[in-house]
Amino acid sequence: MTALPLLDTDVVARHTLAHDASHFLLLPEAVTAPADEAEVVALLRQATGERRPLTFRSGGTSLSGQAQSDSVLADVRTHFRRIEVLDAGERVRVGPGATLRQVNAHLLRHMRRLGPDPASEIACTIGGVIANNSSGMAAGIAENSYRTLESLRFVLPSGTIVDTALEGAEARLRADEPALHEGLLRLMRRVREDAAATRVIRERFALKNTMGYGINALLDFETPADVLAHLIVGSEGTLAFVSSAVFRTVPIQKHIATGLLVLPSLTAATAALPEVVGAGFATAELMDARSLIVAQSLTGAPQEILGLTVDGHAALLVEHRADAPEVLAQKAADASSLAATLGLAAPFSMTTEAGRRAAMWTTRKGLYAAVAGARPAGSTALLEDVVVPVPELEATCQGLQGLFDRHGYDESVIFGHAKDGNIHFLLNERLGDGGDRLEAFTEDMVTLVLGHGGNLKAEHGTGRVMAPFVERQYGPELYGVMRELKALVDPAGILNPGVVLTDDPSAHMRDLKPVVAIEEEADRCVECGYCEPVCPSKDLTLTPRQRIVLRRDANLAEQRGDLETARAIRKAYEYQGLETCAVDGMCETACPVDINTGDLVRRLRAEDAGVAPNAAWGAAAGNWDLLTRGASAAMSVAGAMPQVLPRVATDVGRAVLGADVVPQYREELPRRGGSVRRAGGRGRASADVAAVYLPACVHTMFGAAEEPRATDRDSSSGCGGDCGCGSGRGPTAAATSLGVPLALGLLAQRAGMRLTVPDDAASLCCGTPFSSKGMTEAKEQMRERVRSALLAASDGGRLPVIVDASSCTEGILDAMTGTGIEVVDAITFVRRHLLDRLQIGERAGSVTVHPTCSTTHLGATEDLVAIAEAAARDVVVPVDWGCCGYAGDRGMLHPELTASATAAEAAEVAQRETDWYVSANRTCELGMQAATGKSYRHVLELLEAATR
Repeated sequence: MTALPLLDTDVVARHTLAHDASHFLLLPEAVTAPADEAEVVALLRQATGERRPLTFRSGGTSLSGQAQSDSVLADVRTHFRRIEVLDAGERVRVGPGATLRQVNAHLLRHMRRLGPDPASEIACTIGGVIANNSSGMAAGIAENSYRTLESLRFVLPSGTIVDTALEGAEARLRADEPALHEGLLRLMRRVREDAAATRVIRERFALKNTMGYGINALLDFETPADVLAHLIVGSEGTLAFVSSAVFRTVPIQKHIATGLLVLPSLTAATAALPEVVGAGFATAELMDARSLIVAQSLTGAPQEILGLTVDGHAALLVEHRADAPEVLAQKAADASSLAATLGLAAPFSMTTEAGRRAAMWTTRKGLYAAVAGARPAGSTALLEDVVVPVPELEATCQGLQGLFDRHGYDESVIFGHAKDGNIHFLLNERLGDGGDRLEAFTEDMVTLVLGHGGNLKAEHGTGRVMAPFVERQYGPELYGVMRELKALVDPAGILNPGVVLTDDPSAHMRDLKPVVAIEEEADRCVECGYCEPVCPSKDLTLTPRQRIVLRRDANLAEQRGDLETARAIRKAYEYQGLETCAVDGMCETACPVDINTGDLVRRLRAEDAGVAPNAAWGAAAGNWDLLTRGASAAMSVAGAMPQVLPRVATDVGRAVLGADVVPQYREELPRRGGSVRRAGGRGRASADVAAVYLPACVHTMFGAAEEPRATDRDSSSGCGGDCGCGSGRGPTAAATSLGVPLALGLLAQRAGMRLTVPDDAASLCCGTPFSSKGMTEAKEQMRERVRSALLAASDGGRLPVIVDASSCTEGILDAMTGTGIEVVDAITFVRRHLLDRLQIGERAGSVTVHPTCSTTHLGATEDLVAIAEAAARDVVVPVDWGCCGYAGDRGMLHPELTASATAAEAAEVAQRETDWYVSANRTCELGMQAATGKSYRHVLELLEAATR
């Protein structure tokens, strides 16, 4: 018999999973994370038998309160992530825990994608996409979850498994669930024989509609099994657990042009919509004046938005797509002709430039969280979405603006998918004031939207926020059908009660999330969850969102006098929140309001640091050359011993002094410390120095890459070329590598460029080891020395400074802010200035590339891949790559962090052997070696081998 998944009643676990992106907050009695379908079956059967409410939750990006519970909350984000591409990408089978972006990344090589394209695609999971019948920017009602679903495998509350992809699924449902099967047939007849009911359904679902259940399935399909599968789409976890789904994918059109139609007012923009929709744009995204003003403050906002002087304007972000360039050119020309007739308030042009297009879409997709992040202190951002027929949109927007004025919502924002008549509006509300204003506004809004023939929810799901109004939209007859459907599928009423259907007319005003101030680094967080998929600790301890909400909950507990809860959270936070945070800043790359939770963690570490550690790190900063050479010597001594001895010694030290103090001697560490050999003075070196080269100290601490657990093989080590080591192996990875300092020097020689190294380079450090541990004074001491040394070496900033480890480049770049010195990572410098001057000889056959968090921050990942492509015939970048979590010494202090962070990428790497494995940072190379058992080298070592 399958054991039940563990129900965790620990207070920290419960608070960790309680929050989602909505303005509701329920604290579960217990949480669990079933590992497989069998555990889900057992969990459902127990919950049904005990009549204990159960809610399944995955990405938690939902805005309407459908991912919360005050009973049992089951997390399916941690598992159920399988992605299986079928039929060369024309179909895909996915688990509910995979994110939409992950699935599309796997489909990209086939030039296919999923139909739904919501703005939350970075974080929303397939479970949520199905549960909410997601659509998005271009999907409309033709490519949403409902229309592109081919088959569904799900578990009913009784524990019965239904898989509509299997032959005989209909007969099996009839045999396993006869009452349900007969009841579905009865509901199908009831609706089909009622002309008025059929008419209402067709009208409602001719528009986007996530209000109530998708009862259009009762008309669209002929068998109860297919009807039930499509009723589950959009049911928000109230009917079944989805184990996996097979979707029909849609082709990616290769040629795309994007532009911004700026009109004098919101009224003018909505009035222009019939013509814009008639022009056949794939998308037409509406942004009102307030949206445009907020968009101008976003990092990376495009010139099309930055260049506006906004005075009541509105804009439509439009896009054309085509398979052939000449077709796209004609569409763009037609768009320009249309624009000339619309009375635009700014010049219009469509661009095919990828960077500008990406900037426009990044701005639009991050608009909700950005607007919410700019909300007044103490307020909550409430995002609603409605849909009306396109001809009614102008009057509806005018009506909404009137309601904003009437109810005193001064900073409200309107944006959305205008071509579908689907708009979002955002209110800033102080929920602590009782909510009377919000309740009155909601009543007026419902009357307005229904009066214009619209639906009260288009995309975000009914949830708790609109459950009291389902009957008003559909009428008592169809509402009765929905009630009977719920009773048929879930007779015990255990699945997500209070969501979609409710007996409480005030349900939308209950369990509102309190506003709690914490630190300035994190107060803007709207708990959207966009940060979670990129966080290296997401499967081990906490995500950035969870690090923030736990601090909020601890503060709230203290305010309420619940000191026991506050103490429990703060005690657990030491390991979960601080020690296992990689402070890699990847969360900032996904956060639409630019929160770097690593900044918060660094400051908290600094506050926790005692006098003795600060003094020790201050001494280290003053004697950095001695420390790095000592570390190198210690590495060599340890490498000469049987591996068990240094491991035992560090384990004893960790047991005595703490795991966050003493690094563990790891198998992936090289057997020798580094000597930082550099080539120079040979070849076609010019008389003039081209750049200052600052070798990273990690190359001194850690020796060059070796084959894991390999014996010394003098005949197969070294470069085999003009460095004189004599191996002659060409582009094949050697047992022991050159190391990047020598490789970069050789590349510069071959390209005819001369690099100079500061005399005191060995005593310099980027400061990252200090800042990541919260040793602020030591960091500033070191950075002051770095600034002085590099100003002198660069002739006051005349020469650029090159750094050969991407994380160190980040640190030096930060240290040199305001000095006027250009800091460039080595891979970017080589691609820009050396690559065209080098003669590529024999290219490697294949290479696996690991981008890093730092190449992402630096915008250098493209350079990393370009160099690999120049030096190898076949380049593989794992779809599931992410920050390795090694984070300097964090992988030695907490190896479990690296093991968890790299699990998916390591599994993908194991599926295919390549000749080389490369990255752009020494400690990341160690982390990936620990994860995969492969020897990772710097990509410049690969290029050096290919140019001998």
